[in-house]
Amino acid sequence: MSGTDQPRTRLTPPEGATPPVRHPDAPAPGELLGAHYDGCFGCGTGQPHGLHLAARAGDGVSITAEFTVKAAHQGAPGLAHGGVLATALDETLGSLNWLLRVIAVTGRLETDFLAPVPLGTVLHIEARVTAVHGRKIYSTAVGRIGAPDGPVAVRAQAVFVEVKVDHFIDNGRTEEIQAAMADPDQVKRARAFEVNP
Repeated sequence: MSGTDQPRTRLTPPEGATPPVRHPDAPAPGELLGAHYDGCFGCGTGQPHGLHLAARAGDGVSITAEFTVKAAHQGAPGLAHGGVLATALDETLGSLNWLLRVIAVTGRLETDFLAPVPLGTVLHIEARVTAVHGRKIYSTAVGRIGAPDGPVAVRAQAVFVEVKVDHFIDNGRTEEIQAAMADPDQVKRARAFEVNP
């Protein structure tokens, strides 16, 4: 291997991966996506200490999102907990699947922490799908402090794996699954099962 060769990792799309294709029924660029599930810690409004992350569809297969770091999100005094930052990136990356109109779960997430994020900060996240190979969806995200062009605080690479709704029915708690399946809003019902194992 020469000094310029990079070893292939599980986060590198394999040979034969294809560029992502935005679904024709995906939300329009700029459209607020809303919570995929009210009980979701990342985007749901039913979680008092959740992130309440707000994501918008971008161009191509991309998403922008933001959330404000609150006292309930701290690790070290006055700073965001790294796990909360990873959750914000995972939530944003998972929302990309709505642009492909597939149900997918996080298979692997690798996060790099580059700068501390103080309480009260608005973290601006941009994520995009880079490739698709079979059931695997490869994506990246960057979180910036204070503005869409602010300093980079955190970044991630991820692989999501497309699943059928049975994944949730077979593994989720019955009461929540039945409540989500009973929602008369077809879009909300479908989106309830879009992200995370």
